[in-house]
Amino acid sequence: MSNTALPASVQTLPEGAPIIRTIAMPADTNPAGDIFGGWLMAQMDLAAGSAAARRSHGRCATVAVDGMSFHRPVTVGDEVSLYARIDSVGRTSIRIHVQAWRRPRHDEVTEIVTQGLFTFVAIDDQGRPRPLPVTAADEAV
Repeated sequence: MSNTALPASVQTLPEGAPIIRTIAMPADTNPAGDIFGGWLMAQMDLAAGSAAARRSHGRCATVAVDGMSFHRPVTVGDEVSLYARIDSVGRTSIRIHVQAWRRPRHDEVTEIVTQGLFTFVAIDDQGRPRPLPVTAADEAV
């Protein structure tokens, strides 16, 4: 999927298990009673960071967030599932597409609420960029 995503109404749930599944709580709300966009963005960063750490076999740092799209609000009690997919890998960087989906607490219907593209850089113990390990998938390209 590209950064110019389809409208939420035609999205399909990503394959596989979510990287993170959490419940939106009252402490995460804004004055209007909806879940803060910043809380949701933090959850997405955690999901992307988990995928980046697994791919890099070590520490990574978020260096950019591109194309955040907020499609629908999240409400208190919603189960929020976060899916991450590696879009590209460079020498030291990884671009990860993240989608957040909500499911009302007492329902089975899910809908995409937010998506964005996160860029991470693999870093060493001194916080400097380090080369990513080469994987079998990299060699097949």
